[in-house]
Amino acid sequence: MQMDFPQVKKCTKCGATWFDGQLFWATGNTGSDADLAGLVCDQLEGEATVLCINEQRGKKHGGDTWEKRAAKIDQLDLEMRKKMLELERGLEDQL
Repeated sequence: MQMDFPQVKKCTKCGATWFDGQLFWATGNTGSDADLAGLVCDQLEGEATVLCINEQRGKKHGGDTWEKRAAKIDQLDLEMRKKMLELERGLEDQL
């Protein structure tokens, strides 16, 4: 009987680990190669890019990026400010 062992790949640059092709974050949660590329790998410069093993690095991948996260924070901040103004106006109307 032949035993199949999982294929494990670990990036020596960032420590990302793939088990049988599935990325796992350091937290143990599953991840996306595209998100890892957008948040980490695409930020690498110079010789560091040679060490990166993520196949999505440098490609158009549609993964998460710091720019996307900043835009989401800005959107949530705007929504919160609008809600605060509504609440303040409602309190003023009650006084």
